[in-house]
Amino acid sequence: MDAYTSISFLAAFIAGSVALFAPCCITYLLPSYFGNIFREKKQVLLMTFIYSLGIFSVMLPVVLGAKALSIFFFRLHDQTYYLGGIFLLILAGFALLGIKLPMIDLHRKSTGKVDVWSSYTLGLFSGITSSCCAPVLIGVMTLSTLSPSILMSLGVGIFYVLGMVAPLYLASAFIDSRNILDRPLMRKSIGAIDIFGKQYDLLISNIAASAVFLITGLATISMTRLGLLGMDSNQSESTKLIQNVAFRVSDIAKGIPGLNFIFLAVVILLAVKLFKIGRK
Repeated sequence: MDAYTSISFLAAFIAGSVALFAPCCITYLLPSYFGNIFREKKQVLLMTFIYSLGIFSVMLPVVLGAKALSIFFFRLHDQTYYLGGIFLLILAGFALLGIKLPMIDLHRKSTGKVDVWSSYTLGLFSGITSSCCAPVLIGVMTLSTLSPSILMSLGVGIFYVLGMVAPLYLASAFIDSRNILDRPLMRKSIGAIDIFGKQYDLLISNIAASAVFLITGLATISMTRLGLLGMDSNQSESTKLIQNVAFRVSDIAKGIPGLNFIFLAVVILLAVKLFKIGRK
């Protein structure tokens, strides 16, 4: 088939990785993710999985043709970024004090616990703001539309989003395997704050997380107000780049029989490897 009517999983994955670095996507997604890493400190791979589930929860309905969602992202673009920025400012306060949101926690043997609710919600906001980013939204909708079946369209969408979060998994695997955030320096307290009779230690890792959330939240609100994250033609170059990368890779890959299955097998093997690293 022609590359324009059959997008390979590999092409969708690479296009998603490129989409991550679109200005309106990386501005919110990447800093909020690293802020969450500093806040959690342990079980980074598990937290990354929960965070990415939030992104998938938003992006996949768009892939499957949820027209109402697409219209929502275009019409309420600025409001979404404002809300996302405010959420980060709230998280900055929670992170500084080491407070986890009051929801169900997942436990693992001999380790701490992951703040499931805030990690997933942060992923949701990252997915929503990414969907409000024209290059990301147009890119995933175009590639999924060009797929010959609903099943292929879903596969393309999954690998597109997987490409967006893949760098996060690589970073989390490196951090988790070396316990970088579990070192004594990260847990060192430089003081304490007394609020309503309760004392909160100021850990270096919490201060770092709070600073990232605060700066990103303020930057998101300011850039939205200045129109720097708008759904306009300013993003056209990024959109063209994402689409051209996908088409070029598909054109090259169409002569390789069974490439989708080979790439799928590689992804599964890497997922198993990451799972083993996360359990150590």
